[in-house]
Amino acid sequence: MPEFSHLDEDGNVKMVDISMKPGTMRTARASGYITMKPETLLLLKENDLPKGNVLVTAKIAGIQAAKRTSGLVPLCHQLNLAWIDIDFTLEADRIAIAATVKTKEATGVEMEALTAVTVAALTVYDMCKAVDKSMEIGGVKLEMKTGGKSGVSTVYRPRTAILVVSDSIAAGRSVDKSGQILREGFEQAGCPVEGCRIVADEPADIAAVVEEWVREELELVITCGGTGLGPRDVTVETLLPKFTRRLPGVEQALFQWGQGKIKTAMLSRLAAGTIGASVVICLPGSVGAAKDALEVLVPVLFHAFEMMQGEGHK
Repeated sequence: MPEFSHLDEDGNVKMVDISMKPGTMRTARASGYITMKPETLLLLKENDLPKGNVLVTAKIAGIQAAKRTSGLVPLCHQLNLAWIDIDFTLEADRIAIAATVKTKEATGVEMEALTAVTVAALTVYDMCKAVDKSMEIGGVKLEMKTGGKSGVSTVYRPRTAILVVSDSIAAGRSVDKSGQILREGFEQAGCPVEGCRIVADEPADIAAVVEEWVREELELVITCGGTGLGPRDVTVETLLPKFTRRLPGVEQALFQWGQGKIKTAMLSRLAAGTIGASVVICLPGSVGAAKDALEVLVPVLFHAFEMMQGEGHK
């Protein structure tokens, strides 16, 4: 069963912690309607209702409500909304309402858009109820959202392999945690993980496994470990000369995410690039780095494989 993000392990309600998530452009569009008698709609069109201009007032009310969503819905985050718009379409016996909300924040604005539609409809009801007791509000739903993980439309999932590079894990002195986190994360994202191995910090061993996976045409190869400043940290030195192209945007995204959480992330020498038809990403070996990589890479990175197959940008 899917886990509810607003419940803790004991089943108590909680607010989702988004403090470590970067702000990205996010948009949501919601819609709904309010039905009424044709004669009421005619009075509204002619601005002949006793309470004044209905749609102007409803639009202002909807905008105000969107800005106050966090005060109405208990676990919503308080967001800095960049743009709100509300449209009304007059039909035969109803008014269709659509609200669009934009922000550059760490979480989406679906609730703000839904709140805007609902309060706009309630305002129409309030201003028309003196002449029409039969009105009904309905059909309130989310039409579209972009940004965050759901903002990437690709359904492609690459064949994936994960290589853990660690002397202590290879010798059995430590237990692999980061590799398992990466494997579970990519599998949950729908990627077939076709390889998962552990090798010591030896250049020949690292190169042999990665080259084997490239020959097998595994599309995404993730290495975990050997990116630090220790004398045995040789993953980057081993694989960097084999890159046919670097992926600086991927590297920067991983660096920025990590540095936003822990200052020592600046000391990592992670790398990303292509070897033949495979995307190879060299990650630090910590549990935190593995979790961060899943947040950054899934599912945005998957679009790269469509591009590599000539499908272009979407």
